[in-house]
Amino acid sequence: PAKAAEQATEYARRIINLLEMEGLLAVEFFIDVHGEVLVNEMAPRPHNSGHHTIESVVTSQFEQHLRSILNLPLGDTGILLPSVMVNIVGDEGYHGPVFYEGLQEILGIDGANIHLYGKKLTRPFRKMGHITLLAETMEGALKKAERVKELIGVKACKES
Repeated sequence: PAKAAEQATEYARRIINLLEMEGLLAVEFFIDVHGEVLVNEMAPRPHNSGHHTIESVVTSQFEQHLRSILNLPLGDTGILLPSVMVNIVGDEGYHGPVFYEGLQEILGIDGANIHLYGKKLTRPFRKMGHITLLAETMEGALKKAERVKELIGVKACKES
């Protein structure tokens, strides 16, 4: 909601000023059942919630961070294409050497960008990577994300 977005923006600005931040600060918020904006976590670095910027904006969060700490001009944050990011997490009930299901089919989806983090072992809900989906419209990106959620699986070579 617009009111919550305004409040979150104000909180983020106040935090940055109080910390006298240089560089990038990711601030993650929750909105409770009463509409109150709560700070969940802060990370003075590129954050996984912005990994979609690698493909979806002119200047990624990684480049922007380097520009800011090196006192270089900040880059354009304009959106190249609407995007949705789907986290790849370990399936419930699986521990051990990782085995991914659905990657070949996902590679067949136009605008799908798979990022595996190289972790050799999976466990339930462990973040193993992410997939960014680009489309001409946000509705198109969301539709692709739903398909990816149906296809992706993170199992172990042996079920526990």
